[in-house]
Amino acid sequence: MSRAAEKLILAADLPLDLAQRLYAQVAAHFGGIKIGLSLFVEHGPKAVEVFQKQGARIFLDLKLHDIPNTVGLAAQRVAAMGVDYLTVHALGGRAMLHAAMEGAAKGAALGGHREPQLLAVTVLTSMDKAALGALGIQEDIPLQVERLALLSREAGVKGLVCSAQEVPALRQRLGSQVLLCTPGIRPQGGEKADQSRVQTAKQAILSGADLLVVGRPVYEAEEPAHAASLLEAEVAAVLGGVPK
Repeated sequence: MSRAAEKLILAADLPLDLAQRLYAQVAAHFGGIKIGLSLFVEHGPKAVEVFQKQGARIFLDLKLHDIPNTVGLAAQRVAAMGVDYLTVHALGGRAMLHAAMEGAAKGAALGGHREPQLLAVTVLTSMDKAALGALGIQEDIPLQVERLALLSREAGVKGLVCSAQEVPALRQRLGSQVLLCTPGIRPQGGEKADQSRVQTAKQAILSGADLLVVGRPVYEAEEPAHAASLLEAEVAAVLGGVPK
């Protein structure tokens, strides 16, 4: 697998049979697959198992957000499945984030797996300043993202989800010891759909992002495999390498 592919996660927000066929077509260009709420609600752990059998790294995007005890138990069950990444909402607060870490560590030990990388979601990439204001949060989005990022790091979480637009400031503030994951990746001039804060893969990598989650630009393309190869090539060009 190329260095570029390792930075790319396929968002398989599709019915399971379609997601399996899609991943088989594009797996060479991606370092893992994101299983979101729709797939997990419909199929549960089976959605994880089928892609593990295909050798995929699993990014389980459940965005856990509940009282600490509930999130801790959920993180424990998830880690016991052997996933590689798990998302939680930073807005759940320090105690909840700490409970998620403890639960993940316990579950991984019970299942004989490596602990999943926890990723704290800061501000959803679908939200803009008006949407944030409607929640009673008057700060600009970059300030709110930074506030939640610092809270997450203080709780011990070493991974964050943010838009690529916020990556430069977070990288400068937090350094290289934090993993920054960016959804909302779109081709130059591509449709935003329900996303508000988007950037291209090239912009995200240049900004300092570690992981790029990409879905619709690949699975809605006429030729998904071709779209995936172009995406990998775009990242590889920034990294100074050539896709294998």
